[in-house]
Amino acid sequence: TIAATTAFTALVTASVKARGEVEQSIGGIKTLFKDDADIVIENAKKAYKTAGVSANEYMEGVASFSASLLQSTAGDTKKAADIANMAFIDMSDNANKFGTDMASIQNAYQGFAKQNYTMLDNLKLGYGGTKKEMERLLKDAQKLTGVKYDINNLSDVYSAIHAIQEEMGIVNATKDEALTTLTGSLNMLHAAWQKFLGG
Repeated sequence: TIAATTAFTALVTASVKARGEVEQSIGGIKTLFKDDADIVIENAKKAYKTAGVSANEYMEGVASFSASLLQSTAGDTKKAADIANMAFIDMSDNANKFGTDMASIQNAYQGFAKQNYTMLDNLKLGYGGTKKEMERLLKDAQKLTGVKYDINNLSDVYSAIHAIQEEMGIVNATKDEALTTLTGSLNMLHAAWQKFLGG
C-alpha cells in the first residue's frame, strides 16, 4: 500500500509539473502565432507520432526559432506554423536517420534563424558549416525544385533543407522508425507518456 501511494504521489507530481510546462508553452505559442496558434497546438498534440517528441518539447522547439520564422513570412502566422511543423519533423527525421542527438540538430536550426551556419554539418547532408556551404545547399535545392531560395529568408532556408532531405529519402524517417524499430517504438511511447502526463 505504501509503495502504491508513493507511486501515485510521484505520478500526480509529475503530471502537475508536466501540465504546468504545457500551459506555459501554450501561452507562448498563442502570443507568437495569435489566431493561428491552434495550428501549432494541434501539430504539437500529434508530435509524439510525427516527430517522436512530446507536445511540450515540440512547442518549446518551435518557439525557439518562430520569431525569425514569422519575420521571414512577413507575419503570416499560418504559413509560419506550417513551415515550423515541416522544419520540426525534418529535424526529427534527420536525427532518427543519422542517429544524431536531436539537441544538436535543433541548435543548428536555431543557428540558421540567426544566420549562423557553423552547425550545418550537424545535419550530415554533405555540406560544411559555412555560409558558402549553405548557399550551395540552396542552389542544389533549387535544381531539385525549380524554386529560388533566398539565404536571408529563414522560411526559404528550412524549405531548401526539406527539399534536400526529401531527395535523400530522409523524410518520414521518424514515422517509419516508430513503426518498424524497437527504439523508434520506445521513443514514440515515451513521447506519448509525456503527452499523457501533460494532460
